[in-house]
Amino acid sequence: MSRADVCVVACAEAFRGDGEILAAGIGGAVTVLAARLARLTFEPDLLTHDGVCLLTGDVPALGEAPQVVEGWLPFREHLWLVLNGRRHVMLGASQIDRHGNTNISCVGDWARPKAQLLGVRGAPGNTRCDPTSYWIPKHSARVFVPEVDMVSGLGTDRGAYELRRVVTNLAVLDFGGPGGAMRLVSVHPGVSVADVVAATGFELAGAGDDVPRTREPTEEELRVLDRLDPGRLREREVAG
Repeated sequence: MSRADVCVVACAEAFRGDGEILAAGIGGAVTVLAARLARLTFEPDLLTHDGVCLLTGDVPALGEAPQVVEGWLPFREHLWLVLNGRRHVMLGASQIDRHGNTNISCVGDWARPKAQLLGVRGAPGNTRCDPTSYWIPKHSARVFVPEVDMVSGLGTDRGAYELRRVVTNLAVLDFGGPGGAMRLVSVHPGVSVADVVAATGFELAGAGDDVPRTREPTEEELRVLDRLDPGRLREREVAG
């Protein structure tokens, strides 16, 4: 078992209880594996797709095409799912604050940024209409900031529909703190609460409590992960 295995399972747990909605992992191997792992284990009604326009009947390994296609998902149908709250998306973020406002657009002053990033893309619609979670491969004070330079995705203080989880290479967090603030839920094996606090640029709710350890994968989950990711691409994505 590796830290990457723990992170994939923690991300998969964000989809627990979702039922028949589209589980969309965006931005890397870990989030895609999380959606597929959840479907193959504890959340069999989830809808998964090939990353483009096909709803998959089977659950292929990374980089492989599905053998069974359940449906066609053109962009207009994908937007219908988003606008009607039928999609749980797991996004990334270049910056995130205590209320879950995220930035994927620019670093520095908006009028003259130091760095241009992706742009807001679908973050406003996703966070306003659907359950949203985040995967942050490298937990640091440069990412977890007191205030984002530009709001791309909405936080709990700006009308987000439902911010579910934030999973990082160090910990699992949610927004169960006072006023919808970020709260420390668990620390991964080998990580201390002090490690997480030191890597966060704002005060975390729950950090002074008896914080549990993130659960480890079961043997079945490890077998499924090895089939879905035989090349262990997940390891390359997890810092530290």
